[in-house]
Amino acid sequence: MGAGSAALSLLAAVLPADVRHAEARGELVEGPAYPEEVAQVARAVPQRRREYLTVRACARRALAGLGHPPVPLPRGEGGAPAWPPGVVGSMTHCAGFRGAAVAAGAAYASLGVDAEPDAPLPEGVRDVIALPGELAGPLVTAHADRLLFCAKEAVYKAWYPLAGRWLGFEEARVSLGADGTFHAALLVPGPPYAGRPLAAFEGRWLSRDGLLLAAIALPAPA
Repeated sequence: MGAGSAALSLLAAVLPADVRHAEARGELVEGPAYPEEVAQVARAVPQRRREYLTVRACARRALAGLGHPPVPLPRGEGGAPAWPPGVVGSMTHCAGFRGAAVAAGAAYASLGVDAEPDAPLPEGVRDVIALPGELAGPLVTAHADRLLFCAKEAVYKAWYPLAGRWLGFEEARVSLGADGTFHAALLVPGPPYAGRPLAAFEGRWLSRDGLLLAAIALPAPA
């Protein structure tokens, strides 16, 4: 499912029109698996292997929208996929959803997408991921704690390719908007962006079909 290919595409609802994407609700089998990818999940449980390989099949579909031939997409440093030169992208998978988004590096500096089940966080996780006040006030959705986690995962995925280092949950303050947007203020010095340290990310979120999605598409500096 590529950009603009289906009205029910979840990624299309949270990404700019020129970002290519593909998603699946089940498993995809598209040709032989790449040895580089299979080796990385050789010891994983079967469900984890299926998710890993399916989301990469989605990514290759998305890359085809940019004119790229199929290539292996092994996991690189920090868990980020090893994208072809000149491409930025992000992958996500959870129960009932696998998705990937890619764009030309000339147009976007970084992408970050995350999907989560629209359900409460497990006991104790909220205290680990939420800063004081982040979930204060009217809740934007029934499971705002899980949405906050989802948004912070998208922030990390957009951050890592630029900074090359870990970003903790406590190092970004996320404000969730009832209009389907979110703002993530970085609480640590950001990587260089447009001649100054990056200070924040802007993103979009969606609650639909039992899923929560969060996405960031950071434009390339002019």
